Amino acid sequence: MHNYPQWEGFEGRIWKEEVNVRDFIQKNYRPYEGDSSFLAGPTEATNKLWGALQQLQKEERAKNGVLDMETEVVSSLTAYGPGYIKEDLKDLEKIVGLQTDKPLKRAFMPYGGIKMAEQACTTYGYTPSEKLHEIFTKYTRTHNQAVFDAYTPEMKKARHSHIITGLPDTYGRGRIVGDYRRVALYGIDHLIAAKQEDFANCGDGTMVDDVIRLREEIAMQINALKGMKEMAAIYGCDISAPAQNAKEAVQWLYFGYLAAIKTQNGAAMSVGRISTFLDIYIQRDLDKGILTETEAQELIDHLVMKFRMVKFARIPSYNQLFSGDPVWATLEVGGIGMDGRSMVTKTCYRFLHTLENMGPAPEPNLTVLYSSALPENFKKYASEISIKTSSVQYENDDVMKPV
Repeated sequence: MHNYPQWEGFEGRIWKEEVNVRDFIQKNYRPYEGDSSFLAGPTEATNKLWGALQQLQKEERAKNGVLDMETEVVSSLTAYGPGYIKEDLKDLEKIVGLQTDKPLKRAFMPYGGIKMAEQACTTYGYTPSEKLHEIFTKYTRTHNQAVFDAYTPEMKKARHSHIITGLPDTYGRGRIVGDYRRVALYGIDHLIAAKQEDFANCGDGTMVDDVIRLREEIAMQINALKGMKEMAAIYGCDISAPAQNAKEAVQWLYFGYLAAIKTQNGAAMSVGRISTFLDIYIQRDLDKGILTETEAQELIDHLVMKFRMVKFARIPSYNQLFSGDPVWATLEVGGIGMDGRSMVTKTCYRFLHTLENMGPAPEPNLTVLYSSALPENFKKYASEISIKTSSVQYENDDVMKPV
């Protein structure tokens, strides 16, 4: 059993013996049935950063929806140095990290398919690198090419005539929802050790195809986790150990998500259910007196601000199909646990409150996991925010019962 000093004050046993975020949450979160009167408004730092970002968004709209686009560097965990919303305001950012080296700049991600990546560039007046074109046509096999190589002649005809659409030859990565909470709770070194144990116990010594493939994938996962440590170090953060406070918990979790959006451009890069998890850290700091409600809200505001900045280089047909330029960074709040307890915490309120502190926005896609059993105060507040901002969605949790 592990017992890091960063876990002081946390209850439970199973999550300390294995990687089990759900058990940690169940043993430590505090359901909240009160009203929204505790919420705090935006700080001066939030207003300045959001103002700077709004100006960039205005410039982006003026440039046909794309502010800047990379053409020479292939996106990876460590392809860029540190980036900030605005250089002279970087000390105000409580949560740091950008997809590229500049805000709203779209990365070049050719591993899904070089033609799609190049078309996304040329559509908006950018010229993709000839060198990268050669590499990803002659020397590297992309996801797109691998899928088309596997198609039967009938599949190719159906695809070409548009009888069948939605095949996994472009955005085959679909909706990706990683458990980014693991980075905060366990730290990267713990997760690497767990993966190394998986690798050591993979298969029974017989090197059949499935075992070889799985061992290769686990090795890739270990390398990716090591890369995440390097990425965080670029911003002066050491994520090798568990987060020791709320600020680190939010930052460590965001680094997990940032790693995903630096390396994958799935059709929906969702955030997942993080509010109840983060509330445990925030509540512990509030109880210790080392965090104020204003500071807690600021952390959530700055995290959401980063989620609002997520951009991918998309081809025109994608934008036309989905009526805009969506990322679907879905972030769920509320819901009912398998044990019947409400999963609503104060941080569920804090995430919805970002729509008041910074105004409405399509991203992240704030979704309330609705149930008739949710606390009345929360249902009322969520309804008020939904009416006021038109930026809240609902899913019926009465039948879903999410983990």
